[in-house]
Amino acid sequence: MKHILTLLMLGVWVNSALAQATHNGKITGSLADSTTAKSVPFATVALMNGQKLITGTTTDEAGTFVLSTIPQGAYTLALSFVGYRTKTVPVTISSERPSIQLGTISIAPEGKTLGEVTVAGQKALVEDKGDRLVYNAEKDISNAGGTAADVLRKVPTLSVDLDGNVQMRGNGNIKVLINGKPSAMMARNLADALRQMPANVIKSIEVITSPGAKYDAEGSAGVINIITKKALQGFNGSANVTAGNMNRSIGTNLNLKKKKIGFSLSANGYQFRNLRESQTRRTSLDGAGQPLSILTQTSKADNTGTGGYGEMSFDYDPDSTNHINLSANVWGGYYPNNNSVMNRLTNPVGEELQAFRNDIRFSNPYGNGQLDLGYTKTFRKPGQEFSFLSQFSRMPDNYFYDTDRYAASEVLTYRQHSTNYSSNKEYTFQTDYTHPFTIKGRKDTTNIKLEVGLKGIIRDIGSEYRVTESLNGSSPFVLDSTQSNDFNYIQKVYSGYTSLRLDTKTKWNLTVGARFEHTDINGDFVTTKTKLVSQYSNLIPSVTLSKAIKTHTLKISYNQRIQRPMIWLLNPWMNQSDPQNIQTGNPYLNPELSHATELSYSVNTKKGTSINSAIYWRQTNNAIDYISTVDASGVSTGKPQNIAQRKAYGLNVNINSQPIKNWTINGGGDIRYVDLASPALGQSNNGVVWSVNMNTSYKLPQNYTVQANGNYNSGWISLQGTNTGFYWHSISMKREMMNKQASLTLGINNPFIGTIVQRNSQSAPTFESESQFYFVRRSVRLTFEWRFGQMNAGGGKKGKKISNDDGSGR
Repeated sequence: MKHILTLLMLGVWVNSALAQATHNGKITGSLADSTTAKSVPFATVALMNGQKLITGTTTDEAGTFVLSTIPQGAYTLALSFVGYRTKTVPVTISSERPSIQLGTISIAPEGKTLGEVTVAGQKALVEDKGDRLVYNAEKDISNAGGTAADVLRKVPTLSVDLDGNVQMRGNGNIKVLINGKPSAMMARNLADALRQMPANVIKSIEVITSPGAKYDAEGSAGVINIITKKALQGFNGSANVTAGNMNRSIGTNLNLKKKKIGFSLSANGYQFRNLRESQTRRTSLDGAGQPLSILTQTSKADNTGTGGYGEMSFDYDPDSTNHINLSANVWGGYYPNNNSVMNRLTNPVGEELQAFRNDIRFSNPYGNGQLDLGYTKTFRKPGQEFSFLSQFSRMPDNYFYDTDRYAASEVLTYRQHSTNYSSNKEYTFQTDYTHPFTIKGRKDTTNIKLEVGLKGIIRDIGSEYRVTESLNGSSPFVLDSTQSNDFNYIQKVYSGYTSLRLDTKTKWNLTVGARFEHTDINGDFVTTKTKLVSQYSNLIPSVTLSKAIKTHTLKISYNQRIQRPMIWLLNPWMNQSDPQNIQTGNPYLNPELSHATELSYSVNTKKGTSINSAIYWRQTNNAIDYISTVDASGVSTGKPQNIAQRKAYGLNVNINSQPIKNWTINGGGDIRYVDLASPALGQSNNGVVWSVNMNTSYKLPQNYTVQANGNYNSGWISLQGTNTGFYWHSISMKREMMNKQASLTLGINNPFIGTIVQRNSQSAPTFESESQFYFVRRSVRLTFEWRFGQMNAGGGKKGKKISNDDGSGR
């Protein structure tokens, strides 16, 4: 810590001595119809220097726009949209006036026919921002009424399986942020959380495959940042309702922004249905590989989860250089996972050893409350900033199940009741300082940005689990002390970072950084009086070098990442709801450490086509994988364990194009070779996996838009087995109405196949198994959205919030 403080003070002193003014400007404004005064959304905004395009954007749904990082100079702002006359506004960025707020700009309807209006292309569905890929979800009509899982299925480099589990380039250790800050719901169980978050609130998805030193080192695969829709200034809101056979939701949001204060409030309720069947045949083996017993299982499940969430935020700007923000959000709901399992155990020659039906009633009531309080100070020099951020979250996360076991004669023979009360309290404090300066050379000018910061996280986790049972199904329940315990776990993470970014006028960019993190862990099994103590330190380097040549950009990067075990991996509670398949956590897991290298190339053509591609390599030491062992009686116990290495070598490509004015196409693919090895367990596995996706939309007359999406994933590989592939497709149609203040969207998922079948094969020294899973994923939904009010640009500054990319304790 002493060295980190010294580094912070030295960085500030050096930059204060070397600082020279940089004048990157910003232009904000909004566009409105000159006759109706209504906002004009999705209009084209272009900043021109003579005939040369400097930068551009489109207005959002409220008609507002922001252009940032503009050098000093005199320009012309051109604003255009179908059916309106193009309007030009002269603007000048100078050291005295680096930020220009244009307010509301009126644009007049065009008296000519549409064929005589020249319109520039709209914002691409996928954009390459240099250090991240951005998927503009609000431009994709097929997302209406869906969930966050539906949105992430269309994002380049990501794959989402039929259960909603997300992987980035084949790795599931991902950190998911909401508006740059952690969400306890996302850290708790990502697949469940994505099903519960309505797609209607999502503006865009940012994918960061090579996070720099400013990001927490947690998340060996990378970082996903979900940006939700926000307002600027004025008052507006929206309400939406979705009806469907698999998803239902209702939600609203209100936004008020004045010169110094801002307030927003949102609330959503939802339901989602999960319908599936499965069949499994597993053979247990002795030490010589000979069969001991054969277990066959069939199960059926049909469950509907219900929940909701709400968020409130308040912003206050005392003056032009100080900003205070406060936000609070709550999540909660009930997710059942009930099913009925038929079990039959035989010896190798087919003689029946055991047969019974197990009825499982499994529930997971969950909730979370989170508070964020932050202060940001900006200075006269553009880009110079100091912030202090704090966060507190509390998340009860409980699991309960009851099992009733029936013999073949339908006689109740055994009952079990299990409770697991689990909670997580998290305290975070963070401070960051950014200082820009310029060095002028003989032939080139270099803009430099130094970032330094400190952070501390304390996680206080508890798990209390009890098991009671009735051994004959009719006697009173008694406590099973061998399956009951109290587990306390405290994790402290202290970190400091420094990062230096250099940009030259010749379009070279270099970012180098290092992050130091120290972790202290104390675990205590209270009932059995067993202690767990661990500590470790990590120095995490990162470097990115890029060069832009006209419309081409070449980039190479290297970084390290650390993945601390999540709470559900550590929790020693045993889930025995299925007595033939027991699952438990492992409190003795070590963290993963990953090395990642990436070489990427992107190009944007004059006709609007963009191509983003990357070759990557990743090696993870102490990789965490679920390992199963089967005993002689045919019972499987699965728990996470550290294996030696997980390697991946891959190539991914994404293409975005607009062949004609109203038609857009986006698609891509990823192929990689995966190699897993564990000498300690005497197992290894490898192979090639790949995925492809395609998304296309077309704007029709009378405010109609149609869209189609499809993707295929070849499956995945684990240390002990493989899963076969699956595909997903959807068709959507949207109709804008009420002067574009309301819309009706019809969406159909998997219209040409009602049930998706996936197969799993596993093998180990103690067993071999084959499973088939049947997922009902055909769905229809109809979404109505109404938007009201009007927003203008020029509001206060956007508040910064804590970003715990390291969410390991949850």
